[in-house]
Amino acid sequence: MPLVSIGSLFYEPVWVFYRSQAARPLGQIAGLKGRRVNIGARGSGTPGLMAKLLAANHLEREDLKRSNLDETPAVMALLAGELDAAVLVSAPESQMVQMLLQTPGVRLFEFSQAEAYARRYPFISPVTLPRGVADVARDVPPRDLSLIAATTSLVAREDTHPALVQLFVQAAARIHGRAGWIARAGEFPSATHTEFPLAKDAERFYRNGPPLLQRYLPFWLANLIDRMWVALFSIVVVLLPVSRLVPPLYRFRVRSRVFRWYRQLRQIEDAVGSRDPQELRAELDKLDARAARIVVPLSYADELYSLRSHIELVRARLQKENARVTR
Repeated sequence: MPLVSIGSLFYEPVWVFYRSQAARPLGQIAGLKGRRVNIGARGSGTPGLMAKLLAANHLEREDLKRSNLDETPAVMALLAGELDAAVLVSAPESQMVQMLLQTPGVRLFEFSQAEAYARRYPFISPVTLPRGVADVARDVPPRDLSLIAATTSLVAREDTHPALVQLFVQAAARIHGRAGWIARAGEFPSATHTEFPLAKDAERFYRNGPPLLQRYLPFWLANLIDRMWVALFSIVVVLLPVSRLVPPLYRFRVRSRVFRWYRQLRQIEDAVGSRDPQELRAELDKLDARAARIVVPLSYADELYSLRSHIELVRARLQKENARVTR
């Protein structure tokens, strides 16, 4: 299943701790040649990363007295003098890292060529460990130190629902957006230093920030509108012409309640003089009673009163015709 990146979350510096009694301070990675070095547990990313650093310094793995201990056993072996150096790839908040930074007799290797490593390997970033960040009172470390760091990324399957991607990246911003020992506030999560293609919804977040609707609406509603804006736009486009047809149709529907009786009124008027006036008067009375039961909105009441006034006009004509006949 293809994977996509939601962003890089934090730096994981490469910490090379070595015993200061073992030899003079290390100037380069090549100074580890012939020493007892733990390069990380098998199955982790540390041995592979260390292999690249050794290759860049023209060293083979066999040039070191390697071991592959887990982090805690490696630190204990270093403190016991069983190792000359231990390589850790871990966040600065790691308890082992913080402890070793303040342990007498243990030094931290400084990557003076950090920028060169970053140019050779795109997954590596040059970072700085600020002076005094481990212990301000004791001034640990006593100066800014150059390090190299990999980044931890959050990845997901390509078919992960876009709403979940939005939730993940926003949660990452809340959790990892604060300042740390190395990263500045707002530096993470980041769209850079990712080995996988960036998810489209994550890219939108890094480019534009959280969706505007989510600032005012519940997440589910804002996300629904955001996902369906194309469909909503299509619906609006269809409804606009339809909305123009609704008023005429409504007007016709209301007026038809009144106008359908005009045909019968016209027939009664046309029959004046050719049919019995009493019979026509009875039909006219029925028509008047039906008109009295018609219900229309107030805005169309004039149509109803116009019908009833026309009924009265025909009634007056019938009365004149009846008077003429009886004379």
